[in-house]
Amino acid sequence: MDFSQPLVMGILNVTPDSFSDGGQFLSVDDALSRAIQMQEEGADIIDVGGESTRPGADPIGMDEEADRVLPVIEALKNVVSVPISVDTKKPAIMRAAVSAGAKMINDVNALEADGAVELISELGVPVCLMHANGDPRTMQENPTYRDVVQEVRCYLRQRVDACLSAGVEQKNIVIDPGFGFGKTVAHNYSLMKHLRELAFSELPIMIGVSRKSMIGALLNVQPRDRVAGGLALTAMAYGQGARIFRTHDVRETKQCLHVCAAVMGAD
Repeated sequence: MDFSQPLVMGILNVTPDSFSDGGQFLSVDDALSRAIQMQEEGADIIDVGGESTRPGADPIGMDEEADRVLPVIEALKNVVSVPISVDTKKPAIMRAAVSAGAKMINDVNALEADGAVELISELGVPVCLMHANGDPRTMQENPTYRDVVQEVRCYLRQRVDACLSAGVEQKNIVIDPGFGFGKTVAHNYSLMKHLRELAFSELPIMIGVSRKSMIGALLNVQPRDRVAGGLALTAMAYGQGARIFRTHDVRETKQCLHVCAAVMGAD
């Protein structure tokens, strides 16, 4: 994948309990229709997730996650031309998903599971390493940092170094500060303000702010009414060097980035 240009990653949650679209795309047919729609709207990557990582979410077992994501990925590879990513933290699901047709791993656990780093080195696929403070069940209870920007940067640097030491190619590594994953609203906005400081080694940054509570808390609106706030954050993140944008709202995000790119490229 070419991460030098802005890419829109369309979110395809095949879960019953995700915070914004849980239960909408549980069947393979519904998931395929949504993926095709996102590709037509301009998605550059389709990210399939079978386990909710919203605050308070309970973990699910290996078999249940496999039953949700693998049939969708196997069907998707025949109907979309854009790369498929799998949103998982389980090495066994990573391996099975790549065998089924996935071309990228998006791990909210930054490959901390046993054997995950070595597996990605073996598979040779791009991976996104995300920062999270705690697991979804408890991460929002009392997130605390001395310096959220530097602590997130340090953690991501450590995970990148672990990947490089295991033989993962640098060109295959993406980093994500993990907006909403063990952060207060203030932490999230501080990370956004200082996003450029998180960059190192020319690694592409992915952001996932679509419809999140950092917008809802500020504007006092429900998830489906947070699109405008998400686009504002997208524009600011693009200006600070972010290059991959994970979103529920593909068409709007694509248009936002097109305008941003025109500004950045103007004389």
